Amino acid sequence: MAIPVLRRLRGGRRTSTVTCAAVAAVALLLAACSSNNDPGGGSSSGSNCSTQGSSPVVTLAAYSNVYDVYGKLISAFQDDWKASHNNQQVIFQTSFGGSTTQATNVVNGFPADIVALSLDPDVAMIQKAGLITHDWQNDPENAIVASSDVVFDVRPGNPKHITNWNDLTQPGLQILTPDPAESGGAKWNIVAAYGAAMRGQVPGYAKGNAADAEKLLQGIFNNVTVMDKSANDSIKNFQSGNGDVAITYEYAVLQAQHAGLPDQMVIPPSTVDIQTPTVVVDKNAEAHCVENIANAFVQYLHTKAAKEIFTSVGYERPVDQKDAAKGDGSTFPAIKDLFTTDEIGGWDQLLSDTVFGPNGAFTKAQAATQG
Repeated sequence: MAIPVLRRLRGGRRTSTVTCAAVAAVALLLAACSSNNDPGGGSSSGSNCSTQGSSPVVTLAAYSNVYDVYGKLISAFQDDWKASHNNQQVIFQTSFGGSTTQATNVVNGFPADIVALSLDPDVAMIQKAGLITHDWQNDPENAIVASSDVVFDVRPGNPKHITNWNDLTQPGLQILTPDPAESGGAKWNIVAAYGAAMRGQVPGYAKGNAADAEKLLQGIFNNVTVMDKSANDSIKNFQSGNGDVAITYEYAVLQAQHAGLPDQMVIPPSTVDIQTPTVVVDKNAEAHCVENIANAFVQYLHTKAAKEIFTSVGYERPVDQKDAAKGDGSTFPAIKDLFTTDEIGGWDQLLSDTVFGPNGAFTKAQAATQG
């Protein structure tokens, strides 16, 4: 069983071989894998890294929905590394779960060398713990490796006639969205609704009116019947027959459709550009003597070859916001109003004040729905 771990902050982002059996507790994983991490990949900055390991182990903690695409990315990177490094086989250990849970686990001791998280604040959490020491927001493309957008996964034929955020407030509707305390995807869903209202793109809700944005969120969350631990759990729950609509990542619906499932996607006229970061956890990578490999893998994610995998396997949009909004006319429809978190105040403000703060729109809306 994979160990869940957390996500990231900006304004405005089966796997390959493992040498340790998956375990249910961080302490067990640390104990089980300690002998494999010691030889390392040859980074001179870690302790006792003078000997090049024949099969260095790199640990990746990622958010839940990117299981398939990272499996492919890892496999391609392993082949390239082996061909250019004297047949050296890099082994990846992977863990997938709610982004914020993943980040929390890394802070609490999960030995991730790389984190692939859903949003900037989750990466910032790890940085604040002293585990990420470089200026990761100045990494290539600001550490963003791909993008997506928040959409509605509806039943075939869209029987509830859902086209915009205000349709999610209709009486009796059953909505699935993950828990924002554990899932980065949940935060994206809330920010998407809030931003659409604040930008004047939701009928019946005035532009720039925080009270109206709160009212929209309250109407939506009055209809939320299940909040799962992760976005992946949420969409799987929907696919098992629960609910009328799931608020989720675009690529999760596209993956389901390409797998032959009857999921039908509705892209609201205004939605947020989901920018997902992947970052080296410097302290852990140095300690495990794999800093050079971890950095090489993250750099690889910004190459043309990796971007093609993000698109063809992960169904993710380009990093560039304008290209993401434009779409490609087939797999990715154009989006009328694709905004970034920077355009609605930035993650710091959204988390501490306007949305998730003590008097934020979601905080007050959630209290009203529970009270």
